Amino acid sequence: HPMQVSAKNGGQNLGYLHTSPEFHMKELLAAGFDKIFNLSYCFRDEPFSDQHRPQFLMLEWYRGASHYDDIAKDVERLYHFCHQRLLENEVAVLEKKKFTTVTVAELFQEYCQLDILDFNQSEKLYRHIEKNFNDIPLPNFEETSWDDLFFLLFLNKIEPQLLLKNNLLIKEYPAQLAALSRLKQSDPRVCERFEWYCCGLEMANCFGELTDLEEQKNRFALQSSEKEKLYGYQLPEPTSFYNSLKKGLPESSGIALGVERFLKVLTGIENPFWE
Repeated sequence: HPMQVSAKNGGQNLGYLHTSPEFHMKELLAAGFDKIFNLSYCFRDEPFSDQHRPQFLMLEWYRGASHYDDIAKDVERLYHFCHQRLLENEVAVLEKKKFTTVTVAELFQEYCQLDILDFNQSEKLYRHIEKNFNDIPLPNFEETSWDDLFFLLFLNKIEPQLLLKNNLLIKEYPAQLAALSRLKQSDPRVCERFEWYCCGLEMANCFGELTDLEEQKNRFALQSSEKEKLYGYQLPEPTSFYNSLKKGLPESSGIALGVERFLKVLTGIENPFWE
C-alpha cells in the first residue's frame, strides 16, 4: 500500500511516497534504454516485522529485448558475485547455497496435493480449502478474492516448507497473479513471472513485462473494481505507465530485489544496516 504524506504547510493536499520506481523506469525503456537499474529507498505501508519495514532499499533492474530467464541468470550471478566480494573483504558470510527452479503448480502439488491451475474459480478454490484444510481460518466467501485464497494456501502450507530450501526460483504463477507480466504463450494459464526465495524468505519478484496497452487497461479495470468491492478503495489510474505503453514498450524483463533481505541471507545478520 502507498504511504501518504501531508503537505509541509499544513494544507489538505496529500502526496504519496513511491512503492517502486517501476513506472518511471519503463518510461526509460520506452525511450530506448535497454539495460537500466535503480538503487533507492521505497516505501510501503505494511506491518513492521523482521522481514519488512515501511522504508527499505530496493534494487530494480530491466533488460530490453530479453526473456525473464535472462534475469534469472542475473540473479545467480549477482548472488555469487556478492558472496565472493564479501569474502574478499573479510566479511563473515553464510555457506554458499545452490539454486533450484520449480513451478508454482509443482509446489502446490507437493505440499497441498492439488493442481492449482484447475482451481481457477474463487468458489471452487474456497470450497476445496473449506473441506480439506480445516486449520486455515477462512473469512466469509463474499470478503475474499481468488488472490486471497491462493495466498492463504501458499503462506500457510507452502512458504513454511521453503525454510528448508536454499536458493529457489519459483516460476509460472497462475494467470490471475500476472499483474504487469505477460502470459506464457505456450500455456496462458500461467504468466512469465518468478520469485526468488532463499531459506524461506522472499528476495525478489521478476516479470516478463506485458507490453499490450489494451490488455493492461483491462487488467487494471478488473483489479480496481475488485479492490473497491472488497476493500472500499479505488486505485488511481497509472497514466505514466499507459503513456509508456502508447510510445511502445519493447519486449523486456525486469526484477525488484530487497537489499536488506539480500544482505541478511548472505551474512546471517538479522538487521544488516543496524548492526
